[in-house]
Amino acid sequence: MDRFAAMQAFVAVVEAGSFVRASERLNLSTTSVSRQVSELEAHLDARLLHRTTRRVSLTDAGRAFYQHCTALLADLAEAEAAVSADNRAASGLLRVSAPVSFGILHLSTELARFRREQPDVALELHLNDRMVDLVEEGHDVAIRISGQLATSLVARPLAPVRMVICAAPAYLERHGIPRTPQDLSRHQCLLYSYSDQPSLWTLLGDAGPEQVQVAGFLTANNGDVLRAAAVAGEGIVLQPTFIVGDDLRAGRLVPLLQDYQVPSVTAYAVYPSRRHLAAKVRVFIDFLVRAWGDRPPWDAWMAEAAGGEIG
Repeated sequence: MDRFAAMQAFVAVVEAGSFVRASERLNLSTTSVSRQVSELEAHLDARLLHRTTRRVSLTDAGRAFYQHCTALLADLAEAEAAVSADNRAASGLLRVSAPVSFGILHLSTELARFRREQPDVALELHLNDRMVDLVEEGHDVAIRISGQLATSLVARPLAPVRMVICAAPAYLERHGIPRTPQDLSRHQCLLYSYSDQPSLWTLLGDAGPEQVQVAGFLTANNGDVLRAAAVAGEGIVLQPTFIVGDDLRAGRLVPLLQDYQVPSVTAYAVYPSRRHLAAKVRVFIDFLVRAWGDRPPWDAWMAEAAGGEIG
């Protein structure tokens, strides 16, 4: 058995999602690709793939082996590039996963400019708020927004994502302005169901963190829905500034409890391997860091705010 060819076949099956598409990518017969993977499994005495009539998926052993294989193959590709005329220019199809609201509001606005900078890179964008498996689902890179990112993947920070508690002036005129975190428990609060604890909000003051139990008539798994309800005067919302920044800038929403801080989160780019990153992934991540950075455009309202919170 040619173990190198077998590893190439295995990686191709994982990345293509099927033996048929892998055989097309490698210009081999499906039977040949299947035989090489089976021989590799026999040599390792471990099942690497779950096979069904419709798809293949990685076993736990296969997932670990895939990471090592991609690193070894990347090493070889880099060695070949070092002694050839190949300058590893960015090219090919880049599959990107991102959260729905962030992808629509901010990532989508940068794609045309990225395309002008990297005309040989084609983009396939998947918007989903669930935690996708990059290897299983064939994504090259994902944008994830989190406070403490728990992942075995490589993560590079792209931009800070600040959280803000805010409400429409009309709501505050009817119900009053909360002056302390505990005042929030007497208000209609709009809750985000994908939070770890949607009804428990944490604020940081001079005395340390303070938690308050909140409630309201609306819980949703999409921040844009909550933003729209807040703008309509239906309650107080805790949302990232990349969703409510324009409303804060225009005065449709106003920030509350500004003597306190809400724990911020970070937008990360995550990808499977830390070694020899593909050029198309590297230039995409570098581009996003330049586009957003420490002062992302969705926080422009902060520099323009005059007079602080109302009241």
